[in-house]
Amino acid sequence: MSHIAEFKIIGRVGAIKEVGSTVRVTIASSYSYKDRQGDWIEQAKWNEITIFNEATQAYVQRNLEKGDLVYAAGTLAQTSYKKDGEMVYGMTLGCEQIERLAKSSSGEDASEGREPRRAAKALQDDDVPF
Repeated sequence: MSHIAEFKIIGRVGAIKEVGSTVRVTIASSYSYKDRQGDWIEQAKWNEITIFNEATQAYVQRNLEKGDLVYAAGTLAQTSYKKDGEMVYGMTLGCEQIERLAKSSSGEDASEGREPRRAAKALQDDDVPF
């Protein structure tokens, strides 16, 4: 029998940083709920994912920037260490897959800096094969 501890996050990149041999990406996701008065409240929650795979690290460093909308998935692992004689527990989100869903709204358009595309010639009814 297989046991699974996985995560999936869709959100906006907050920061990308190298920590030792890993790359860490903070991602903000928004959650909505109704308060007692019936008003919708939107709340941001931040998660930091850790990327161990070198190919995935290279993808992140080449293609992602602050504000990009991303999808990330991977596995969960509990961590622990002693601090001042007391055990401290945490959770590592080990990212196995990450992809950009959309560029940040302040980022450059993907076509910026390239020759403008010419509009395709409109098809005439006689040009359509059916």
